[in-house]
Amino acid sequence: MDITIYTTALPHDDPEASLAFYRDILGFEVRGDVGSGKMRWITVGPADQPGTSILLAPPAADPGVTDDERRTIAEMMAKGTYGWILLATTDLDGTFERLQAGAEVVQEPTEQPYGVRDCAFRDPAGNMVRIQEVR
Repeated sequence: MDITIYTTALPHDDPEASLAFYRDILGFEVRGDVGSGKMRWITVGPADQPGTSILLAPPAADPGVTDDERRTIAEMMAKGTYGWILLATTDLDGTFERLQAGAEVVQEPTEQPYGVRDCAFRDPAGNMVRIQEVR
């Protein structure tokens, strides 16, 4: 069986702010940008990994989502408990130093009790972005 991760999705509530974070702060390339206003689907990813992308999408665009669910999603996004992603780097300290000036720091580089060293940021939509050191 040959299965790879092609795209994963994270919610956004401000496409311009999310675009600025993933493109300008993380340095990802923009691979697609469709829609308008807050109803935009933006695909980004590392330039050297064309087969892996993140889709930044409006979280409650599905017509099957109820008003109560939309409120719950908005509340969870505001708390930072709705979406998250784990990225990796070989230079955690350098990456942290570069990103901390433009991103909301949640955790500085830390040796975790479960055997990894990582740090964490929050993107403009409240999504947790953890970056793990590859050893």
